[in-house]
Amino acid sequence: MGHVIVDVMPKPEILDPQGKAIAGALPKLGIEGFTEVRQGKRFVLAVEGEVTDAALASARQAAETLLSNPVIEDVVSVREASAAELEADQVQGASA
Repeated sequence: MGHVIVDVMPKPEILDPQGKAIAGALPKLGIEGFTEVRQGKRFVLAVEGEVTDAALASARQAAETLLSNPVIEDVVSVREASAAELEADQVQGASA
């Protein structure tokens, strides 16, 4: 089974209150050096078999029509997931 990752971010001209709140909290936690934070979304789509060009095209269509709001968000990435990315997502899901 293959996986496709879709990353969606707010357009640069759109205010990002969640990112702003995170940026404000970082120094309070002793984490310095970041001037801006943008909060986005990640989707992991499972496909039967290997990830093909057709599967990536379908994922891009889903990203542009359903997974993002094209008025305020950009689809910044549609790609085949690496084993390391899938492992990291599984670890994150287990700790949530």
